[in-house]
Amino acid sequence: MTLWSLSEVAHHLGGQVLGDPSIVPASLSMDTRTLAPNACFVAIRSARDGHEFAAQAVAIGASCVLVDHVLGVDCAQLVVEDTLAALQGWGQARLAAVRPPAVFGITGSVGKTSTKELLAAATGAWKTPGNRNNTFGLPEALATLPAETKAVVLEMGMSTPGEIQRLTEIAPLDFGLITLVGKSHIENFAEGQRGIAKAKGELVAGLKAGGTWVHLASDEWCRWISLQPWALHAAAIPVGDRQPFGWEHATSLGLKGEQFTLRLPQGRVDISLKLRGAHQVRNAALAGSLAVLAGFAPESVAEGLGQVEPEPGRGRLHPLPQGGWLLDETYNASPDSILACAASLLDLEGGEPVAVLGCMRELGAESAHLHRETGEGLRALGFQRIWVYGDQAEALAGGFGLGARAFPDFESLRDGEQGLGAMPAGARILVKGSRYWRAERVVEWVLEQGKQEA
Repeated sequence: MTLWSLSEVAHHLGGQVLGDPSIVPASLSMDTRTLAPNACFVAIRSARDGHEFAAQAVAIGASCVLVDHVLGVDCAQLVVEDTLAALQGWGQARLAAVRPPAVFGITGSVGKTSTKELLAAATGAWKTPGNRNNTFGLPEALATLPAETKAVVLEMGMSTPGEIQRLTEIAPLDFGLITLVGKSHIENFAEGQRGIAKAKGELVAGLKAGGTWVHLASDEWCRWISLQPWALHAAAIPVGDRQPFGWEHATSLGLKGEQFTLRLPQGRVDISLKLRGAHQVRNAALAGSLAVLAGFAPESVAEGLGQVEPEPGRGRLHPLPQGGWLLDETYNASPDSILACAASLLDLEGGEPVAVLGCMRELGAESAHLHRETGEGLRALGFQRIWVYGDQAEALAGGFGLGARAFPDFESLRDGEQGLGAMPAGARILVKGSRYWRAERVVEWVLEQGKQEA
């Protein structure tokens, strides 16, 4: 089955086509900044009304537009009552029409995207690109799902209750994976971490009857999810110590990645990862276990897991002058992910380990406490110096103690006498922070300084 023409989409959505109904969009886009040629531009009413950008979208290559009223643009138009509902309906209908034998869903407070990449490689699956994991991006990607795929891996994110439930309505799941129930977005949940567990558990509630999901055996909140009445229709498989599914003999290979043995009921298989850190071993064990449970051969699963490369902002490693390294983990940050990445930095050979951190967001009333705990955790790992900037820099630095340097913003971190310029030569440097603080600017500054020194 090829991609749908506008007339076929209109049949599924009940819309009206003005212009050429035979046009087949190659992709969908809600953003003129990333719109590809021959895309259908979807005009969403949000903080800005997407209809205002339709003419611009056509000018840069859109072949058609999805709108809620007729516009004066020179291209085909698919007119519907509600463009967001139509976008979601398009993705839902496309998946239903070309549904492969296995549809996987992944969520969790940390590690979603890395685990998505691992599971997709282990199963040869189509996957949601980038961070299209919300009620806008996931259906946008699904709308042009290729036919005859043998598996689909969908990342499902959330910041408030009900979001994952809606995603599983758009894309009903056969298999699920929860990486970890942490404290990200806790300010949006009156019940605290229990509320986060309920929201993550919406993925389990959205599994088809008889479905299977995996979680870390050590995650008490995932165990809690598995016991809830709304989760009993699916099989919960813990992965970890003293379980039929787990990992053993994990060994850091430093720059080369990680090595471990995946333990399965049918035997053991050795895995070599290019990703670094004990947290990636856990992610790979979860992905590999679920792939085997879904019927994929352990040998092909092992081969696929070993092919995944670190992405920018998610574990990309840069060599620095005088033998140093920069570990770019700037995509986002939570207490769990900061400590996991910091531990992985210590497995690298080199000079003094240091961390440059932007503060974390959406932690609510617990924010100062969680920042202090993160500082304490970094000290316990063995770090002697850290640089931190943002609104909770003083709290994180206070938890760390002597050797912490706090700054209110990136500019003071960059320009201050004790700022980035004071980092030791040849250091192993972890850079991480919330998207709000744009920690990638630290990476750019350090790499530019390295070029000047080379």
